[in-house]
Amino acid sequence: MPNVLLIIIILVVLYILSAIKILREYERGVIFRLGRVLSEPKGPGLILVFPPIDKMVKVSLRLVTMDVPPQDIITRDNVSVKVNAVIYFRVMHPLKAVIEVENYLFATSQLAQTTLRSVLGQVELDELLAAREKINRHLQEILDEHTDPWGIKVVTVEIKHVDLPQEMQRAMAKQAEAERERRAKIISAEGEFQAAEKLAAAAEIISKHPMALQMRFLQTLVEISAENASTTVFPIPLEFFRPFIEAQLKQEGKLKE
Repeated sequence: MPNVLLIIIILVVLYILSAIKILREYERGVIFRLGRVLSEPKGPGLILVFPPIDKMVKVSLRLVTMDVPPQDIITRDNVSVKVNAVIYFRVMHPLKAVIEVENYLFATSQLAQTTLRSVLGQVELDELLAAREKINRHLQEILDEHTDPWGIKVVTVEIKHVDLPQEMQRAMAKQAEAERERRAKIISAEGEFQAAEKLAAAAEIISKHPMALQMRFLQTLVEISAENASTTVFPIPLEFFRPFIEAQLKQEGKLKE
């Protein structure tokens, strides 16, 4: 008899020990008792789960990072691309995450893939490459709206990589090269225009002050003399001889008188 009592005590102790569960700070336990869920999730800390009448489902409240596999997408302008993304979400209501959906991780992944194909199929390639923040925000709003009944909050959606076909990459490279050439030609034309304006202003000044041309001529001679050229042929403006010609004409006029 004492042996039977000891065995019973040992079995009771083992049963109580097996009923003790410890949940971490970021974990919650949804308890089903005889198939019915208790009012509120349990945890964190020490809780009691009495098998076989109780069954516990643990749910993590930490932020989950889920990678969306590359999806084949045809944009609105009929360009085939592969796009993958990453979503960040967390469970806000453990009870809904267990009761409302069978597997909230798998369901969220599938929803993200279908939403990615649906949304990106309505935009053009240029918008996909240039307006990622707007598209990310739109994706986040759609996913958050659909996962809200599951007790899940989608925090962020980010498009990671857009894989373009080789033909499209070459076409975009040619377009970028043509754009750079266009800008270079515009800058060159603007430089020529500004230089022409300055030359026109300089010609106007020289026409009003003839001595300025002679000073420029002398400056050019100084610059040429600094070179190592052995022979330099340089035209001499007639303005240099005008004072001598005028003096000669005056002298000849006096002689005639």
